[in-house]
Amino acid sequence: MSAPDFLVHDSADNVGVVVVENAEAGRALSGWVIENDSTIQVPSIDRIPLGHKIALVDIPADATIVKYGHGIGRTVAPIARGGHVHVQNLKTRRW
Repeated sequence: MSAPDFLVHDSADNVGVVVVENAEAGRALSGWVIENDSTIQVPSIDRIPLGHKIALVDIPADATIVKYGHGIGRTVAPIARGGHVHVQNLKTRRW
């Protein structure tokens, strides 16, 4: 396998973390699921900056975002598979 474009720590995660600079819209991204050493493909529909999250599946509004096998926040808007998950559509569970 070539170097992944994003990492997924747990198979229950619905987001991955982009680890490349060139995650442009329209690009097919490859991801490595660390938990079971598998790979997945997700077409990026947005430009996603290094270190930001990509949606692995369609995520409805008011859903829990799961990263590292744990809920990290709730969506405030639907996010399509391959979309950029960040402050515009995700709020922390604390507030």
